Amino acid sequence: MTPNILAAITAVIIVVFIIDLLRRGVLKEKYAVLWLFFAAAALFFALVPSALYWLTAQLGVETPSNLLFFITIVLLVLVSVQISYELSRNEAKIRRLAEEIALLEEKTRRLSEPTDE
Repeated sequence: MTPNILAAITAVIIVVFIIDLLRRGVLKEKYAVLWLFFAAAALFFALVPSALYWLTAQLGVETPSNLLFFITIVLLVLVSVQISYELSRNEAKIRRLAEEIALLEEKTRRLSEPTDE
């Protein structure tokens, strides 16, 4: 099996996997678009390897594999930053909700206490 065929099969499997995650509601659309875009790009370069060689020559990179590794590293860094951003935002929301719940519980406790009148 040639590397191009293996890459094409892998890209198709990734597309099917992402679509299945979307269909089951496990993955949100805003994340799936990025993954589908990169899987489609991988499929394109697997089916048209001359495009990868052309892009490599235009960017002045010595070998196509170096370009693919660089793009992959950049992608992973961007995904990590996005996940860190989402995590920080969710932590702030959770903290605010916990504080609101504590205030509501205190208010409920005060209202349920018998008054000494």
